[in-house]
Amino acid sequence: MKAYVFPGQGAQFTGMGKDLYDRSAEAKALFEKANDILGFRITDIMFNGTEEELKQTNVTQPAIFLHSVILAKTLGNDFQPDMVAGHSLGEFSALVAAGALSFEDGLRLVAIRANAMQKACEIRPSTMAAILGLDDFTVEDTCQMIAEIVVPANYNCPGQLVISGTIEGIDKACEKLLEKGAKRALKLNVGGAFHSPLMELARVELQAAIEETNIQEPVCPVYQNIDAHPYKDVASIKHNLIAQLTGAVRWTQTIEAMIHDGATSFTEVGPGNVLQGLVKKVNRSIETNSATVA
Repeated sequence: MKAYVFPGQGAQFTGMGKDLYDRSAEAKALFEKANDILGFRITDIMFNGTEEELKQTNVTQPAIFLHSVILAKTLGNDFQPDMVAGHSLGEFSALVAAGALSFEDGLRLVAIRANAMQKACEIRPSTMAAILGLDDFTVEDTCQMIAEIVVPANYNCPGQLVISGTIEGIDKACEKLLEKGAKRALKLNVGGAFHSPLMELARVELQAAIEETNIQEPVCPVYQNIDAHPYKDVASIKHNLIAQLTGAVRWTQTIEAMIHDGATSFTEVGPGNVLQGLVKKVNRSIETNSATVA
């Protein structure tokens, strides 16, 4: 069975999507439609912007979404998923690719999500850190011991769990986790504490938009971040999309569930190859590859 996975924030690079734009008339039309919907030429930033411009949350998220979704559309009949999943932002890309969301509605939701998260970051300074070389329980237990807000945010693969919270809380957690044997505790260059209670204001704003958006039943099960379970019913998909903003991304558990349910190959659709690496760390024997322009 074929599984398709879609990356989240952090996969961006200057020049992303330009090959699609240049080689496919369909892709070019979709990129130009996106420029109109967003009200600025995001393609200029994607193709020629600086690293600093690209990593702004309100640019990064729609840029990665566009690259992923447009790439999936250019695959035509070669895109025949038995199951899909997306890492954080990538869940929106997965839903569009699986026919649950229209291109236009997906982009609007991603733009609302990105802007709401940007505002939440500006209201209260916060950050994230990658903890390497410890088991999940030790990280979870240590986070609970910190007085400030610190929570597990991204279960990326065995031995790699990203935590999210206040700057002071993350500093304290990193210190304690290193004492407990973590190989590394790397503070990430991100705008704020994604997938934590500090995103509550953004969650409220996104919830209103999602509840007003028409979502259809997808063509295949969508494994959602919040609990790593497959869904096709619209009510659950909406609920899980909303909960995802303040809840953890259970990527390790998602890949394990997809393999358990019969996935024999994983194709990453979007910029970079981060997800292929994470899949391999979950199960080295599984086949992984990247989608390419048809």
